[in-house]
Amino acid sequence: MKSNALNSLKYLAPVLCIAAAGISQTPVLVSANIATSTTWTANNVYRLENQIYVLPGATLTIAAGTLIASTANVGGSLAVCKGAQIYVNGTQSDPVIMTSTSDVATWVGGNPHTGTWRAACNEWGNLTIMGAAYVSENAILTNTPAPNASNVATMEGLVAGFPGDTRVIYGGGNDDDDSGSIRYLSLRYGGKVLGLGNELNGLSMGGVGRNTDIDYVEIMNNVDDGIEIWGGTVNLKHFSIWNVGDDSFDVDQGWRGKAQFGLIVQGYSVGAAQGSGVGDNCFEVDGAEQSDYQPVTSTTIYNCTVIGQPTGVNGGDHATAWRDGARVQYRNCIFMDIGDKLVAFDNIDGDGGSGYGFNGTTSWANCWTTPYSSYSTVNAPANPADFYRVQSSGSLCEIKDSVVFNNTSSVAYTEANLRGVFAASNNNVSSVLSPITSITRGPAAVVFGSLVMAPVLTLDPRPAADALTSAGFAPNDGFFESAHYRGAFAPGCNWLAGWTASQAFGFTPNDGWADLGQSLSGITGAPVCSGTGTFAQGSNNVVSLTNGAPFALSVLCLGFSEVNFPVLGGTLIPNINTFGTVVTFTDASGRAALNLGPIPRGFITGTPFFFQYLVFDVAAPQGLSFSNGASKRSS
Repeated sequence: MKSNALNSLKYLAPVLCIAAAGISQTPVLVSANIATSTTWTANNVYRLENQIYVLPGATLTIAAGTLIASTANVGGSLAVCKGAQIYVNGTQSDPVIMTSTSDVATWVGGNPHTGTWRAACNEWGNLTIMGAAYVSENAILTNTPAPNASNVATMEGLVAGFPGDTRVIYGGGNDDDDSGSIRYLSLRYGGKVLGLGNELNGLSMGGVGRNTDIDYVEIMNNVDDGIEIWGGTVNLKHFSIWNVGDDSFDVDQGWRGKAQFGLIVQGYSVGAAQGSGVGDNCFEVDGAEQSDYQPVTSTTIYNCTVIGQPTGVNGGDHATAWRDGARVQYRNCIFMDIGDKLVAFDNIDGDGGSGYGFNGTTSWANCWTTPYSSYSTVNAPANPADFYRVQSSGSLCEIKDSVVFNNTSSVAYTEANLRGVFAASNNNVSSVLSPITSITRGPAAVVFGSLVMAPVLTLDPRPAADALTSAGFAPNDGFFESAHYRGAFAPGCNWLAGWTASQAFGFTPNDGWADLGQSLSGITGAPVCSGTGTFAQGSNNVVSLTNGAPFALSVLCLGFSEVNFPVLGGTLIPNINTFGTVVTFTDASGRAALNLGPIPRGFITGTPFFFQYLVFDVAAPQGLSFSNGASKRSS
C-alpha cells in the first residue's frame, strides 16, 4: 500500500514553450555547398535541393528551433566532410528538426510538437558526418590490416562527383577528432535510395572522433538503418530509434565508442523488403571489414530499452547480431518482444569478412570468457591500451545486469544459453512482469509479402518491475552516468518529452515525470518528506535536514542529472549523477544538507524547471525537520 505522502505526490512536467509555432518562416533554398562558416536560424525553413556538403574548414551552426524540411521529389541531403564541423544546438523545448515537407504538412498550425505518423520514408536524404579517426576497411587496396593513419574509406550513400573526390572520404589517425556536437535533433522520413544496397541511414557517422558530442538524437522512419557508425570513437547518449527499415543501430569497421540511454522500437517505415523499409536487427555489430584487421569494434553499451516485434521470424529479427570479431558488452538493458534471437551468431557480414577466429583472432566462444584487457596480437597496434579504452571490466563479449521479457521464439535463447548469458554471475533476469510501464500495439498485419508487423501505438518506456533496480551500473567516468536501473529511462523520468516525433505523433507521453506509485515500493523505509522545487537554470536546491541525533536516510532525486550530497561540516557523501538513483547515507551529527546541484544544460535558460525528490526514513528518526531553499552558483 502506498503511503499518503506517496499518494499525494504527482510529478510535474516542465512547461514547454513552442517557439516555432506561429512564427512566420522564410523558405531558404540550399543548393550550394557550405564553404564558409554559416549559421541557420529558426526564422527560416531550409530546403536542401541536392546533396549539400559542409566543406573542410567550414562550420555549420544550427540554432534551436530551426527546421530543415526538403521536398520529397527533390530529396536533398546534408553531409559534413572530414575537417568540417556541425553544431546542432537544439533544446528540449525547441529541437532542430530535419524532415520532409510532407511531414510538416501534418503539423497543426505549423506547430512542430504536433503531427501525424505516416508509413513513409525516402522523402529526403539524411545527415552524414565524416571524421579523421581510425577505421578498419579493406576495400581500398592501399589500406593496411594494422592501424594506419592513411587508412580511409568511402562513405556509403554518397557518390563521388569526380575522380579523387575527397568529400566522400572518412578516416585517419586522430581518435580525438572533433566534428562538432549534436543536441536535441529529430531526423524523420529520410534515407534516400541511390541504388541497390546504397541507401542512406538516418544518421551516418564514419571515422568520427571522441571529441564529437552526440546527445539527444531521434530517428523516426528511415528506409535503411537508424544510426550506422563506421569506425572511429564517437560516443552517443540519449538516442531514440523508431520504425526504421533495416537495422536500428548498426556498427562496422572498428567502432570503439560508448553508448548509453538508447530506445529502440522495431517496426516498419513502408511496405517493402526487410532491410529497405521493414526492420531487421535491433543491434547489428561488425568487428572490422575484414575480421583480422585492427582496430576491431570494442564497445560497452549501457541502459538501452530494446523493443522488438513479437510476431516471429517474419517480423523483426534479432536483438543483437554479432559478426567479424566484434567485442560488445551490453549492460543494464531491457530486451523485450524480440521476434527471433537475443544473441545471433551471424559470424560474417556478407561483405567479404571471415568471421571470428580468422587468422588467429579470438574465437566466438572465447570472446565470452576472455578478459576485456586481453588484446589480440594479430595486426595489433604497438599501444593497444590506447586504442581500446572503452571496456574496463568483464569479458570481451557479454550481456549483464539486463532484463529479458516476452521473447517467445523457440530459438530466442539458444545461443545465449551456449554463451552462459543466464549464469548467475551475470545478474540477468528473465522477467514474468513487463519491465516497462506500458505498451499497446495495433493488430498484427502483413506489411510486405510474408512480413508481419504489430506496430507500437503507445509506449511509456519508463521502468517497472525488475527494471527498477540493477545489481551493477555504469562507472562514473565523465561520459557514462551511474544509473542504478535497467533500460534507458530513470524511474519516473521520460527524456523523450518536449522534443521528439514520438511524442508529437502520440506514441509516447508528453509528460517528463510520472507518479511513481508502486515503482517505489521496493525502497526500504517510508517517505518522510518530499518536495517539488522551481528554480532557474544555474540554481541549486538545498534541502536542510535536522534531527538532533544520528540518522540514516535514503534519497531519491528525480529532477536532473547532477546530484551531490555534502554533509555540513565537510564530509562528502558519495556522488550520484543520474536522477532515479537512490543513495543511502548516515549523518552522525544529526544535521545535513542535500545539495541537489545545478540544473544542467539542455533545459530552457531562465525558465523555471520543476524537479522532484523524496527522502526516505531508514533509521526511524524522530522529529526530523525539513526545509528547502535556493543557493546560487554558476553552472
